[in-house]
Amino acid sequence: MTGAEAIIHGLEAAGVERMFGYPGGAIMPVYDALHALAPSIEHVLVRHEQGAVHAAQGYARATRRCGVCLATSGPGATNLVTGLADARIDSTPLVCIVGQVASHLLGTDAFQETDVINLTAPVTKYNLQVTRAEDLPDAIARAFHIATTGRPGPVLLDITKDAQQGQVWFDGLPKVDLRTYRPVPIATAASLDAAAELLNAAERPLIIAGQGVVLSGGRAALQALAERTGAPVAWTLLGLDAFPTSHPQAVGMVGMHGRYGANVLTNACDVLLAVGMRFDDRVTGDPKRYAADADIIHVDIDPAEIGKIIPAAVGVLGDARDAMERLLPRLATRTHDAWRERFAEHDAIEFEKVVRHDVAPATGTLRMGEVVARLTEATDGEAILVSDVGQHQMITARYGRFECAHTSITSGGLGTMGFGLPAAIGAALGRPDRTVISVNGDGGFQMNLQELGTIMQTGAAVKIVVLDNRFLGMVRQWQELFYERRYSATEMASPDLVRLASAYRIPGVHVADRADLDGAIEAMLACPGPFLLHVSVEAQGNVFPMVPSGASISDIQLEA
Repeated sequence: MTGAEAIIHGLEAAGVERMFGYPGGAIMPVYDALHALAPSIEHVLVRHEQGAVHAAQGYARATRRCGVCLATSGPGATNLVTGLADARIDSTPLVCIVGQVASHLLGTDAFQETDVINLTAPVTKYNLQVTRAEDLPDAIARAFHIATTGRPGPVLLDITKDAQQGQVWFDGLPKVDLRTYRPVPIATAASLDAAAELLNAAERPLIIAGQGVVLSGGRAALQALAERTGAPVAWTLLGLDAFPTSHPQAVGMVGMHGRYGANVLTNACDVLLAVGMRFDDRVTGDPKRYAADADIIHVDIDPAEIGKIIPAAVGVLGDARDAMERLLPRLATRTHDAWRERFAEHDAIEFEKVVRHDVAPATGTLRMGEVVARLTEATDGEAILVSDVGQHQMITARYGRFECAHTSITSGGLGTMGFGLPAAIGAALGRPDRTVISVNGDGGFQMNLQELGTIMQTGAAVKIVVLDNRFLGMVRQWQELFYERRYSATEMASPDLVRLASAYRIPGVHVADRADLDGAIEAMLACPGPFLLHVSVEAQGNVFPMVPSGASISDIQLEA
């Protein structure tokens, strides 16, 4: 068969059911094979290649499958780079197949030629250029193996046109055995014993859960471990759905806009168990003043992360779920009621100074917090919330409820505005049995709003919420607090979003009055297909608490 046909059969053999893409000259043989073979793979035509890669990310994170996208050479491939970088830093498994000019034209600056391998090497877990059809089965097998094992990440295959058109004998995907790639280290008994010794002796233990818990399927193991130790459990932005929000030991998100108690008391704990998180600067603040009095136990599958930012007293190198399951029988049953009460005391302070005004204002313009709180109440914390990047993202993280695994999808490490809408499309197509709500700011929404066309064509039942404050809100907040209110290039006008959605045959409603909010949310959730809810919110609201950049997390501010 041709190389292009082998690619399609290889994707089928890898279990691919859906992929996202945009055709062009250098990838046309693959699209021709897709049409001719009529396989079980559904292809979703996006409106921009960045939409394809973000949709593949959303699909991967909602379904726990590998996301797949196709693009042509040159601009098609370069338009994937932001999504590849996002997937790399947030550990999302992707396989991206891009066309390339014929091998005899490489290096000649041929039409739509770009050196995609060197361009994407820093933002992929692995990339490979294939110039011979006979190498395709091995390349595809290797791509899926590397993308989905160990710490997941994006893989890119750059396939020349002659490789797509050449002949290959395809007899399924070969078994992958890479001598230098051992993706799943097994935590040693010695490291687990050392971790247990610290936790059993702790008087003020704290657990911080990251996305590694979710990726490993370790949510139940984390809950069992928490209940055995009696330790309070906090989480990172990407670990929002690693632990039930309503659990009595849950103390909320840590980091720049995290909970007051979770941040301040990180610096009071004596043992910190960090599971599947990488001590990002938005979590630690000044690392020299982070948990300075605590013994750190760091559980991670990636050896590069242990001790990279915060020195670990005990490093447990292994899969998060496996490590927690093997740690559990080594642990004594504890309660730590007095220690947990200190978190409750801090929460009471935060409620009076921040939360009450955010979620239950009696007067004034609608606030983001009350919209998100009403959304999660209406869905019992079981909807998949896909948030874009900005103030609304932090508000969603603070006031959203995440009672189930795989219900929070957002761009973490890269902070990619424009991520939310296409990622929600991927999530909705991957999980049609779940309510998928795309929470956006007016800025991020307008970066990839062309994907409304993808919703129109696929019927993806995305519930789109745009929290419109007429500003690039997070940048404006920093300008207010740190740049003496010099609001440079942050005020933003938006079109009539309801009419815009209508042009894509998506119903919608605009809400500016608090009295209309509940009815609008009810109408949105009752709609069987996509729906757009455009909410005018407070123009110059701020997100608090806030840890100023470079400060200690103990210096968290509850007000300006």
